[in-house]
Amino acid sequence: NFRVADNFRKGFLKKLWDMKIDTHILIGNHDIYFKNTNKVNSLQQLCTAPDGVNEPWIYEDPKVVDFDGLKILMLPWINPENQEESFNMLNTAEADICMAHLDLNGFYMHENITQTHGYDKSIVSRFEKTITGHFHTKNDDGQIFYLGSQYEMTWSDYNNQKGFHVFDTETREVEFIPNPNIIFKKFMYDDTNTNYDNFDITEYNQKFVKLIVSNKKDHQMFDRLLDRFYTEISVHELKILEDYSDLSHTNVSDDVV
Repeated sequence: NFRVADNFRKGFLKKLWDMKIDTHILIGNHDIYFKNTNKVNSLQQLCTAPDGVNEPWIYEDPKVVDFDGLKILMLPWINPENQEESFNMLNTAEADICMAHLDLNGFYMHENITQTHGYDKSIVSRFEKTITGHFHTKNDDGQIFYLGSQYEMTWSDYNNQKGFHVFDTETREVEFIPNPNIIFKKFMYDDTNTNYDNFDITEYNQKFVKLIVSNKKDHQMFDRLLDRFYTEISVHELKILEDYSDLSHTNVSDDVV
């Protein structure tokens, strides 16, 4: 939305330019408007330099770039329009490292969910290392490294350490910088063991919260806790999950079932 676009331009990009950081951005699948081309994309609209000229290092097509004497193939999202050129570059590019946005089989998209409908990983087998975005979960088979997302986006990212990475062009090593900020938290409720009237809930401020009820004997305490979530702190969303596994269909009405 427009607020996100404004934060991206005035916050993130402006900091990069003010600090004179050389910026290189690969087009990914969520940047493009059409599925068959990278030509119409969000970065064209968002990444305009202060002089009004489009940022030159937006990669809509594959290109070999020299960083400190190390040649790296910059490979954006592969689509029907650039597929032939992309595979030709994968087979012929004079580069040891590939940085990409790839959809490869055999890697975790999310925890316990493996991709089976993408490209075979052999397409990048000739490179010393391939560093890629796309999947939210970090994957590393020793040669292909999925970085994972830099921050949590959905509940699928819960309890999955996020962060960004620094690639050293001399040692060719990748350093992980963890992101300390999380927005998804779970709250396990059991009033047989805890008095929640004095429980500190400040860590749930500005978070998406799932309140999972394990044991609820004191209904009034539970209601007081809910009231505190809405009055003492500000949560983005509060979902209450109660375990109904002890209820039999024989004594519950059809509409409740």
